[in-house]
Amino acid sequence: MKPRIVWLLLCGIWGSTWLFIKLGLNDLPPITFAGIRFLVASLILLGLMTLRGVSLPNTRRDWLLLLQTGVLSFSLNYGLIFWGEQYVSSGLAALLQATIPVFGLVIAHLYLPGEPLTSRRLLGAFLGMAGVATIFSNQLSLASPRALAGSSALVLSAICVAYANVLVKAHGSRLNPMTLAAGQMLIGFVPLLLLGVPLEGNPLYYHWTPMAVLSLAYLAIVGSVIAFILYYWLVQHMDVTKTMLIALVTPVFAVILGMLVLDEQLNWRTVAGGTMIMSGIALAVLKRNKTKMPS
Repeated sequence: MKPRIVWLLLCGIWGSTWLFIKLGLNDLPPITFAGIRFLVASLILLGLMTLRGVSLPNTRRDWLLLLQTGVLSFSLNYGLIFWGEQYVSSGLAALLQATIPVFGLVIAHLYLPGEPLTSRRLLGAFLGMAGVATIFSNQLSLASPRALAGSSALVLSAICVAYANVLVKAHGSRLNPMTLAAGQMLIGFVPLLLLGVPLEGNPLYYHWTPMAVLSLAYLAIVGSVIAFILYYWLVQHMDVTKTMLIALVTPVFAVILGMLVLDEQLNWRTVAGGTMIMSGIALAVLKRNKTKMPS
């Protein structure tokens, strides 16, 4: 499969997860909701690994990498996302997570000699961020104290996942993508449940509506199992700064889903912002010369 196709698939999948998180939060508490998502996803991944003869790592070095990135990418990142999205719209949450490339460009420059912080990449990332900000600028003007706290949590989550992505690129290339995803989720869901269950109560007594079950199933299977297998395959076949630019496109998918599912209206901000986002991605991803993207 070509990296460009996988890149687009991930944009669509992760663009839709914001909607399902928001729908699930109507009935489920955030931290335990996130923990159960990755408990279910990790069990599915372990079953798939058994069927395909893929094993978990057997070295201390690999488990240390999984521990670091599992806590960063799943415990902290998703704990902050699910908590923060209680207080902000799904679109604004997607916007704030779109800061991942900005943090990732700086961190990759420090860890990955082959991915220097060029002016072209910086300009592309900031142009894309400006486009996302244009689309959701009306939401930013409606911030309240709780929305500010939720927004801060989402920015912090972006820093966590950007750092984890660079660590995987720097030290995880020898690991099977399925092993990476399963190992991180196995580690990541534990702190979420250890924190969530005492604070939020027994999951058996939650308000398990059909929509809550559907949201959990979609997030666990499509948004976690399928998406992370694809993502870690992509990380091994594309520059990490390019993969992080997925976060600039997911808000556009969130807007489209909002129009289709929630009957939201298309306005000039969406058109102008979408144009800026795609221009920024082209500037940051495409080379000055005739070198093509990996295929």
